[in-house]
Amino acid sequence: MSQSRLRRAVVALTALPLLALGAGQAVAAPAPAPTPAAASKVTAIEDEVARTLAASLADPALRARLRSAAADTPAGAELAPLAEGLTGTAARTLASAAAHADRSVAAAKGLGADLGPLLRVQLADPSMRAALDAGAAPLVATAGTDEHARTVRAYDTVGRAHTLDARTLPTRPVYLVDLDTAKALTAGIDLLQRELAARGVGSAAPSASSAPTAQAAAGWWGTKITSVEVNDDEEPWFKGAAEMFSLVSGFGLDGKVRVDSVAMPYLQYDGTVYYPNQILVNWSNYKYNLADVVLMEDDGDTNYLALAQAVAAVLLTIADQGAYIPLVNAVLAALPTSWWTDDPDYVESWYTLARTSTGRLNGARGNGWMTVEPYWVSQL
Repeated sequence: MSQSRLRRAVVALTALPLLALGAGQAVAAPAPAPTPAAASKVTAIEDEVARTLAASLADPALRARLRSAAADTPAGAELAPLAEGLTGTAARTLASAAAHADRSVAAAKGLGADLGPLLRVQLADPSMRAALDAGAAPLVATAGTDEHARTVRAYDTVGRAHTLDARTLPTRPVYLVDLDTAKALTAGIDLLQRELAARGVGSAAPSASSAPTAQAAAGWWGTKITSVEVNDDEEPWFKGAAEMFSLVSGFGLDGKVRVDSVAMPYLQYDGTVYYPNQILVNWSNYKYNLADVVLMEDDGDTNYLALAQAVAAVLLTIADQGAYIPLVNAVLAALPTSWWTDDPDYVESWYTLARTSTGRLNGARGNGWMTVEPYWVSQL
């Protein structure tokens, strides 16, 4: 691969600017150490589906359909429709397993059951196409969440498990069962913003990636991301592109802490500079001239409903005292331990972002940077 791949994304938490009361200095509070947790629910669901899919590929019709679908949609074909219109035990078993898995994944992520297919399947690497076309029997694995895993478990058509080296691309073709993180992210952002608003720490409409709704008389000032890059060292062959988002936090006009979610679906690979020209902050939503952004990534197991409940429960206890107070520890401590499975999802943070901020801003963790500029959004 020419680019190392980030862990799957999606979650971002915020912390407010860290100005100690009366001190007038920015103070960075260290994040709490992550707590080990049980295995990912979503990964367990994907693993079970991978085993079922592998067994179904003993059916020549299903194998041919998957090979064609993977060629037509290299980024991943929806798993559930693969068995549509086919007869036989293998097709019925796969259809039932895929439908059940989609519902289970939606429930595990706190999303509605009406999203349609959430699981997809793709060839692990385009170089495997030749072996498939030559008739090589494929294996099926999951695009798991742990980038530091040394091995990957895959299944063959008779249900046997195979252990693959996580750092070496297999010579045998491998299909990967993965989550449609773009679809999950869109639904999750909508749910997250609604739930935060219902709990008094946000507006009902998502901000930044769509047009913010709070407006001043003739327009409003925003902060625009002109370029951004995230760094990472890992390059496992079994990982897909990230789906990230941020939550921007500050004190709202009513003096309460508010959180605005910002989808960043373009931010998929590390070592790549993106030029989104995306509005990150709508300053007409905030009482003060400072806010913070903490970028995190979803390991696939993020429950957006639980996330909204946990963050709101912490932030609603913070009162406006006329100055910013440290909230990093409080917000990260609110995360259920399951959100620290395998790898901490925290990617980067930017403190004390001001309306007048411009130019390159290095992240506090040293794992990323972005360039920003003030941007005036006029009313039509």
